Amino acid sequence: MKDVGAAIARQMEHVPVWLFYGEMGAGKTTLIKEVCRALGVEDAMSSPSFSIVNEYAAGIGVEKVFHFDFYRIRNEAEAFDIGAEEYFYSGYPCLVEWPEKIPGLIPPKAASVTLSIDNETQRTIAISIHDREEENGL
Repeated sequence: MKDVGAAIARQMEHVPVWLFYGEMGAGKTTLIKEVCRALGVEDAMSSPSFSIVNEYAAGIGVEKVFHFDFYRIRNEAEAFDIGAEEYFYSGYPCLVEWPEKIPGLIPPKAASVTLSIDNETQRTIAISIHDREEENGL
């Protein structure tokens, strides 16, 4: 996970919003912690299950990192009300657990990380970067 986290951290300058998909226990929070460590975060890190978003001070190329966990929200409006879109367009790294709960708030340019459980000690990790912006033909 450490190597994958470092590889993701190197791409944050180009794609600041990363969406982490996977069932409970797949390792989303563990991987996000490795990304944060690679960005220089020294704060204690945990999934923001109840606060929805944690802000960490970083140190390697970025000032701060935002870690979201939308598992407990009831609807997309709750994420909108906490200003999720403002965070996503801030330019700061945003690491998002349970993004499937907020499909209408995800920016056009984002990366998806899907973690699948192979067995107790192995995971398959698939990464894709999306840029859904349309050209206007001008």
